[in-house]
Amino acid sequence: MALVNQLVRSPSRELELRVCERFADSRAWISQQVLAKQPPGSIILIDRWYPSDAAFRRIIPFAEILQLNIDRNVRVPDLHVGIVTAPEISWARAATRRRGLSSTVIHKLEEHSACTQAFERASADHGWVVCRNEGTIEDATMQVMSAIYRVLACASPAVILPAPTSIDSLCYPGF
Repeated sequence: MALVNQLVRSPSRELELRVCERFADSRAWISQQVLAKQPPGSIILIDRWYPSDAAFRRIIPFAEILQLNIDRNVRVPDLHVGIVTAPEISWARAATRRRGLSSTVIHKLEEHSACTQAFERASADHGWVVCRNEGTIEDATMQVMSAIYRVLACASPAVILPAPTSIDSLCYPGF
């Protein structure tokens, strides 16, 4: 976290790359030491996998961050479901939480909007499922369940599902 705080105070390509490398190294460890050891049929939920994290970066291009993770053999899920909420709604929801707007990286609605747009662009570019989170929980659940059933029909080994935040990616390997 100290490195992220340093990046926030003094943004530079070098510092952002170090943050991205550190996160990728952590995900590689999780992929090799945790995910690889799960029994067949296991469902594992991972929040903030590399697609959602990459949306928060301002200097390093999204594609470069994804490649950095792939180069480290970070597990690539069969299904990404990105939970996306209109920035204004997400910002207002965060403001009502007890902890408030506690982000280390995002301090303004404009920054949050830019991250949301980056994530939506990447989702479209990579064919990831986008679940809109402005409606009812039932609507969001149906969007996610439809995506899961499509993956199950293909008998894939990994599934990614959403968490109830505005920019998330979740992983269920070994399904």
